[in-house]
Amino acid sequence: MGTHPTARVHPLRMALANAYLILGPKGMVLVDAGAWPDQRAILRQIRRLSADLRLILITHAHLDHYGGAGALRRATGAPIAIHVADASAMSQGQTPIHSARGIGRLLKPFLPLANLVFGPEPTMPDLLLTDEQDLGVYLGCEARVLHTPGHTPGSICLLVSDQAGSAHPAHAFAGDLIMTTGKPHGQRSFACDWGQVHASLLALSRLEPQVIWPGHGRRTLTARELGHLAQDQSPRA
Repeated sequence: MGTHPTARVHPLRMALANAYLILGPKGMVLVDAGAWPDQRAILRQIRRLSADLRLILITHAHLDHYGGAGALRRATGAPIAIHVADASAMSQGQTPIHSARGIGRLLKPFLPLANLVFGPEPTMPDLLLTDEQDLGVYLGCEARVLHTPGHTPGSICLLVSDQAGSAHPAHAFAGDLIMTTGKPHGQRSFACDWGQVHASLLALSRLEPQVIWPGHGRRTLTARELGHLAQDQSPRA
């Protein structure tokens, strides 16, 4: 298998969620765009890295992950990509919440306030993504989409590899499938389908990515930690 220059990851800790700038041989990809107040901080980091932003990839259509996307597209010219199943919600400026559990039940009543304060503009995507879609052209190294539904119908992970054809990605950008706030855990607050959340955790863990970058939380996970987490977090009725 041929090797590629290693992609460099620059985490951006936003007010409500994480965003990531991935710097590859041919340019940069932004994974998630924060809420709309985060756009200035993200743009400063893009300019500091002095690389061409070639794609804004949204892991799912919730306001804390796509709210700044429209403004960043206007500032950089980079296209916005999201899975086809979440495109309608983002296009309408929505944050669909289907089922809430645990702390999610406590947070759900505050969603209207969050929409008032952080409400995202309706954002039409430029690129509709599907499972296994190849995005390597944007970075210059192997990168592909893994559809991981459950949190939302169109939730995705971005897998980036340093070796062409590698079965074990170097990086997995997991969106809200994975969180490391407190004890690391899979999505356990909001879902459209709890069984799909668990199936998506298992699907990602089987790939054994070396580093898993969460949608919320400062620490990353290893493949071994993800495997334990996926086995422990069984779906509930």
